[in-house]
Amino acid sequence: MTALEVERLSIAFGGVRAVSDVSLSVPFGLVFSIIGPNGAGKTTLLNLISGVYAPQDGYVRLGGEDVTGLAPHLLARRGLSRTFQNLQLFLRMTVLENVMVGRHRHESTGTLSDLLHLPSVGRQNRQTREAARSVLARVGLAGHVDRSAGSLAFGDLRRLEIARALASEPKVLLLDEPAAGCNPVETEQLDGIIRSIVKDGVTVVLVEHDMRLVMNISDRIHVLANGKTLAEGTAAEVRSNAAVVEAYLGVHGSQEAARAFG
Repeated sequence: MTALEVERLSIAFGGVRAVSDVSLSVPFGLVFSIIGPNGAGKTTLLNLISGVYAPQDGYVRLGGEDVTGLAPHLLARRGLSRTFQNLQLFLRMTVLENVMVGRHRHESTGTLSDLLHLPSVGRQNRQTREAARSVLARVGLAGHVDRSAGSLAFGDLRRLEIARALASEPKVLLLDEPAAGCNPVETEQLDGIIRSIVKDGVTVVLVEHDMRLVMNISDRIHVLANGKTLAEGTAAEVRSNAAVVEAYLGVHGSQEAARAFG
């Protein structure tokens, strides 16, 4: 059984097929990266997998279960969480509160319990708070719990969004360009965080333009071009694939390829 399986997934917008017959299989406990030039369909593919879009053709299976077209909150209950290329945080809330929001699927008390101030509400809030603190420590933000999210540096905001996604305790975590806008030091920190996430048993599906990060951290790499699968393999196999080099660089030489792929 695989952690995530995509079979012949397709979607079109206005007659343009943004993703066309893409299939992939992600084993448990590794970093599976999806790369490709701008406009290749990477984020659209993540949106199909995570329930933001409903596919027009094909299937998505999570841990062997058909979850095609399920809404994001239903996928979260089944163990799939994600981050977004454009940050989706509550900037006026504290760092801790942002992560607590990500714990919603583990909370069992309802509106009536809150209105009646039942003891179970207090217990649950304490548990949620402690779990959120633990996740923030995992991503190196333990010292910022009471700060407004909007006061954080950009690289810290990237880590905060990962923390909120981790708060739901996913089995599969989709990361959409987590290094976008980050400097080399922040990217190196992300490298360590992603490695630790996988070490803890979470399968990571990574969409990323930073090829040094991708080549350093990926167990498998799936390459898209024009919405279709171009290649798949290890970092070494993808780096040496002439079709992949051409898709990124046209007919440039090996020096350009070496710079692009780290």
